[in-house]
Amino acid sequence: MGLFKGQFANVVEWEEYRDDIIFWKWTNREIKKGSKLIIRAGQDAIFMYNGKIEGIFKDEGSFDIESQIIPFLSTLKGFKFGFNSGVRVEVLFVNTKEFTEKWGTKNPILIPTQALPGGMPIRAFGNFSFSVSDYITLIDKVAGVKQMYTVADVKERISAVLDQLLMKWISKEGKDMFNLQANAYDISAGIKTDLDMEMSKLGITITSFTISSFSYPEEVQKMTNKAASQAMVGDMNRYTQMAMADSIGNSRGGSNIASDMMQLQMGMQVGQQMMNNMNTAMNNNANVSGGTAPKFCPNCGTPTNGAKFCSNCGTKLA
Repeated sequence: MGLFKGQFANVVEWEEYRDDIIFWKWTNREIKKGSKLIIRAGQDAIFMYNGKIEGIFKDEGSFDIESQIIPFLSTLKGFKFGFNSGVRVEVLFVNTKEFTEKWGTKNPILIPTQALPGGMPIRAFGNFSFSVSDYITLIDKVAGVKQMYTVADVKERISAVLDQLLMKWISKEGKDMFNLQANAYDISAGIKTDLDMEMSKLGITITSFTISSFSYPEEVQKMTNKAASQAMVGDMNRYTQMAMADSIGNSRGGSNIASDMMQLQMGMQVGQQMMNNMNTAMNNNANVSGGTAPKFCPNCGTPTNGAKFCSNCGTKLA
């Protein structure tokens, strides 16, 4: 019997394991006396008999099926192995880890907007995570007809509905069509809820969904950059004042930017003073040569309007 026992016994294990496989089915073989079940880390083993779940085993290790597995199977707990007879069951191995994948729109999505009658073409990119949460639903909807199920199968299912969900939640939460990134969190939360509802039909839960970035057509991006540049130029005076205040308030001289802006403004002041001096000199020359009053007071720069004394400081002009 010892000789024949080794020939009839078999090992039930995940034989074609890959990181991208969600479940794999050991099937169409008869479990013999002395067979072993091997469960590795990150795996659950589900015994099925006639399409019905008989038991779920989560502990990793090597187990004798006759003494450690059969007694816990609801229908087969009284099964007795014979010399040349076994039991034909299916064992579904499920990958219990959380899967994280990238997603991206294959083609631009036309989002309705009043600015463009045809809609704004937008692309989006990000990540999503999922895991198996309901074994009964998974077996009923997927495992009953498939030998294995992969991450690519899940991505295909998600891609089929993602464009519609993006349009729905961008239109709902994207109050500013040209600044969608500011609303990315709310848009992502809405899409996650809808995706989770869709994938729960397969026994899968969407644990996270994030939008990393939105991209616009090149022409729109150029217009956005131009508008930002104009806004920056219009606010340059305020920035200069803030930079100078920051520099003055810093006992060590302030940042390089503040120092540069202060030097720029000082240079402008010196240039203005030079222009005033030149005007004064020209006025004085005109006074000496013609004997008439200058157009501007040489002391304070106030227009003279032909008067002999400055109306502002009283300086004699002619």
